[in-house]
Amino acid sequence: MTFFEELNDENTSGVALKNIHLKKNIISFLCSNGSFTIADLCKEVNLSIPKVTTLIGELINDGLVEDLGKVESTGGRKPNLYGMVGNSVFFLGVDIKQNHINIGLTDLQKNLIEIKEGIPYKLSNSQEALTDLIDIIKNFVKNLSIKKEKILGLGVNLSGRINHHTGYSYSFFNFNEEPLAKSLEKELNIKTFLENDSRAMAYGEFNSGLVRDEKNVLFLNLDHGLGMGVMINRQLYYGKSGFAGEFGHIPIFNNNIICQCGKKGCLETEGSGWALVRNFKEKIEAGTSSILVQKVKNPTKVNEIDMDQIIDAANHDDVLAIDLIADLGDKLGRGIALLINIFNPELVIIGGSLAKTGEYIMLPIKSAINKYSLSLVNSDTKIKLSSLGEKSGVIGACLLARSGLLNLD
Repeated sequence: MTFFEELNDENTSGVALKNIHLKKNIISFLCSNGSFTIADLCKEVNLSIPKVTTLIGELINDGLVEDLGKVESTGGRKPNLYGMVGNSVFFLGVDIKQNHINIGLTDLQKNLIEIKEGIPYKLSNSQEALTDLIDIIKNFVKNLSIKKEKILGLGVNLSGRINHHTGYSYSFFNFNEEPLAKSLEKELNIKTFLENDSRAMAYGEFNSGLVRDEKNVLFLNLDHGLGMGVMINRQLYYGKSGFAGEFGHIPIFNNNIICQCGKKGCLETEGSGWALVRNFKEKIEAGTSSILVQKVKNPTKVNEIDMDQIIDAANHDDVLAIDLIADLGDKLGRGIALLINIFNPELVIIGGSLAKTGEYIMLPIKSAINKYSLSLVNSDTKIKLSSLGEKSGVIGACLLARSGLLNLD
């Protein structure tokens, strides 16, 4: 039985299970540190030379590790150097948005090999939407140049409440008794991990984006709704029930607007993409002009204007869109100031669709943070736009699948 088969065999126990964990430790060390000798590995994993030699031999047979030849030495017998085979296995990541899907593939060493963005898709809690999702994933895999057998794991991101431990989604595709992760696994025949979209985006940014030496970081996903991923002491924070990061549901406003969660006064009611679209339509109905209205021409189509169109309008100097996004940024800044006062993070990363407006939203956010947060606290906090953009979710999904299977960060 190969290492891949052992990983997915739920009946593995005893010595075989212990060997799986030892191999994971060796792979983790090689992925993090590059190539090393048997003697180096023995010190790091605290095992004997015969045991490490046997495990390395098995990993070579499975195509995961390769012998890189002799090490240059000034005297004595030259030891062999070993390293990971970069194209030995791959991980698939699927980032589900409201109106499209991004999907990509990374290798064992976290390199993004292939990505397809903006695949048309309508997210809804229906069997039809679930079937469409499965078909999109199957088509992507079918068109890859690698064999499906080399895809070791699949990470899937969804908005809403997700229990990543059990694989249950409580917001979408929750009409079957078994966990969504298990249903997808059966359909696709790939080990599947489910994660909240904001947390997956955060994980991608923490591991492959802006984060360098920072240990305490907040990632804010500014989209139709508002989400957050939290890194505390370099670990992704989930909270007791796995639902930490509900940034959008901070009760910050005294209004009568009903939030997506069913309550009133949430930050999301006035500081999200949903709020932006609502406010834009109200202004248009009140007679305010916009380049979007001129493009639409047909008055009945005004109600079909969406968040992405408003963002595009702002980036083409539409005054109404810019003004509404500035107002949105001010309200978001109040919420972020609250987070900074509580967490005192080293870095806050702004991501999601609304981040595409750049300085139009960043300037009012920073101004509100300076106004509402404690100066002693915010002076130690950097505010930056995501460096990965839409790729953060795909990369995060791939890396979470990689970590779930091999315990690799």
